[in-house]
Amino acid sequence: MSDERERSGLGRQTRRALLAGAGAVGAAVALTACGGEKEPAGGSTPTGSAPAGATGSQGAAEPLARTADIPVGGGAVYATKGVVITQPEAGTYKAFDPICTHQGCPVSNVDGGTINCTCHNSRFSIADGSVQSGPAKKPLAAKEITVDGDRITLA
Repeated sequence: MSDERERSGLGRQTRRALLAGAGAVGAAVALTACGGEKEPAGGSTPTGSAPAGATGSQGAAEPLARTADIPVGGGAVYATKGVVITQPEAGTYKAFDPICTHQGCPVSNVDGGTINCTCHNSRFSIADGSVQSGPAKKPLAAKEITVDGDRITLA
């Protein structure tokens, strides 16, 4: 750097300015990383692209899923819609919060008759959200859903 620029302070960044810039870059990276969510885990395909509660052309709430999307003895995680939907036995549909009660990780899939959190391997019942294996101690919170024909919506 030239003597003139050094004396005037041009071309020189303060530590505070550098740290502020690094913080902004870190926040942008974190937000970008959250945007690539794949849905749903567990092999099902969502049928609607509108958020839960949005209305279609006939005024009915857009379904979270269709009954055909939820396998008997299994389920699907709809993280962006804030729900896990299961079918523990034919024709019986249940819904739960998709956040593990252990340390707040999102559950990742429904497999082998349980809703699974792969952060620390907690497993929850597809029938009632109860803990099947820990470290979680509390069940997943139930959510109210309505099944109307082949449409599943939040109640």
